[in-house]
Amino acid sequence: MSDMQQMSMGAWTLLLACATSFAGALIGLSCAARARRERGRRVAVLWTAGAAVAIGGVAIWLMHFIAMYGFAVDGSPVRYSVGLTVLSAVVSIGVVGLGLSLVTLRRSTGSRLLCAGALTGIGVAFMHYLGMAAVRFQGDIVYDPLLVALSLVVAVVAATAALWFTMVVRTTPARLGAGAAMAVAVTGMHYTGMAAVHVVMIPARSVPAAVDGFDLVFPVFLVSGLVIAGLQWALFTTGEPGETRRRPLAGHSGP
Repeated sequence: MSDMQQMSMGAWTLLLACATSFAGALIGLSCAARARRERGRRVAVLWTAGAAVAIGGVAIWLMHFIAMYGFAVDGSPVRYSVGLTVLSAVVSIGVVGLGLSLVTLRRSTGSRLLCAGALTGIGVAFMHYLGMAAVRFQGDIVYDPLLVALSLVVAVVAATAALWFTMVVRTTPARLGAGAAMAVAVTGMHYTGMAAVHVVMIPARSVPAAVDGFDLVFPVFLVSGLVIAGLQWALFTTGEPGETRRRPLAGHSGP
């Protein structure tokens, strides 16, 4: 075994990961709640897709790789496989979207919520470990199976709670609380999974030639900021479902 660090760059990686997860969760839950209230299926699908990108792409996937920027192994640089990293993003967004669709595009029931939460949670955990498979250094990663199982439980509980919030959250303070709760749960799942990690150095292995973590995360961080801003703008500028604007009578400009 070899020494490793989870926050080699300082606590700011943890704080930035939490803040990013909170922003993605808050906007994603708001989009999912809007999808549930839409009468038109096509518009509901669009809001669900937006929620999947915000939650799966930002609150979960981007949070993971921001937190991973603090991951360091003594005696070896840490790099990432671009292909597996991209695949983990696709998996995260796709599975979250599928789970959300079970509660936003259909009549919600308790059993459907539990199925959707289990599906989404398993997908989130799979994304985490697929993202870990993208890590490259002069050695191998081994896992503590008990902590891996615990991280899966945390992921399923967090996902189920997030989907439940989309069904009941109405007020702004409640949405803020829901976003914060989901951010803490997702970040907690990440560090539970990372607690299961042990590294075994193989000095004879060549230095990895894959992409540095900063080169990978920084452009995605900027793009995600634009996505979140766009979804926020859409939420504020589109009326609630069924909302109609009063039009003045012809020839009458007064109230």
